[in-house]
Amino acid sequence: MKQLWGKKWLALLIKGTSVAAVAAAVSTVSVTAQAATMTEALVLDYIAAMKSSANSQSINQVARLVSDDALISLSRKGKSTSLDKDAYLKLLQNSWNDTSNYNYDISVDNIVITGTQAKANVTTNESWVKDGQKVSFVTTSRVTLTVATGNAVLLRAVSQVTIN
Repeated sequence: MKQLWGKKWLALLIKGTSVAAVAAAVSTVSVTAQAATMTEALVLDYIAAMKSSANSQSINQVARLVSDDALISLSRKGKSTSLDKDAYLKLLQNSWNDTSNYNYDISVDNIVITGTQAKANVTTNESWVKDGQKVSFVTTSRVTLTVATGNAVLLRAVSQVTIN
């Protein structure tokens, strides 16, 4: 654990305070400094929140579900590109602006949790109408979610996109 205070401050704290009170204070600081543990419930909450946010076309809600350090790699027909959070959100917003009747569904399986992260297989089905034509995408991804502010957020995605 990082040192959270200087020796002089600690000495002032100890002077006139019981050892038990100091131990309790140090214990509390230690617990709050640790990262939250990932759970399957957090993963499922992420899936539900992403579905709701995308279907309501709320870029701000989606942004809260994506880590600032996110990297999203997309492949289609042998061509690949990688997007950071800003590029991903811009692509999503532009897609929503250029289409109508947008619908998003998402499912998850094979969740593996280790500490503050979860890896999972995610499948998304998106459809919309553009220029009078219905378009649908199926994306299969291996994602890494991490815990931030008590919630699961997307950290990494390696995705294969299929256009129907």
